[in-house]
Amino acid sequence: MSRVTARASTTIEAPPEQVLERLRDYQARPQILTDNYSAYRVEAGGQGSGTVFAYHFAAGGRERDYRLRVEEAPGSLRERDELSSFVSNWTIEPAANGTTVTLEGSWEGAGGVAGTFERLFAPVGLKRIYAQMLAKLAATVTAGV
Repeated sequence: MSRVTARASTTIEAPPEQVLERLRDYQARPQILTDNYSAYRVEAGGQGSGTVFAYHFAAGGRERDYRLRVEEAPGSLRERDELSSFVSNWTIEPAANGTTVTLEGSWEGAGGVAGTFERLFAPVGLKRIYAQMLAKLAATVTAGV
């Protein structure tokens, strides 16, 4: 098995503090989710570290449930799944015209032939989903939603 990683980035014309504030609000997170996510719920907390949230995810013919716990560090949020090796990292960095936001997801992939296909195709599909989420994030931040 090897680590499978998908990553997407965008620049948002807003200060890093404003972007991070939006991302830390897990009650408002459904505003940036794509149709791949369903049954989203906050189970504990709701703002930054210690928040626990869950959802059902479906893409590429695969479906699974996730229950993630949030860890916060300066300029980043790490969302670690309690049910698998999946981890998503949101990185927020100052940029010349606002903020660069990167969303990266990674997990321990399957072995064998199935793992080969997973390493080839899963990052491509997930990167597309992440890019859509980042576009929605930019729209909500710049609109002040």
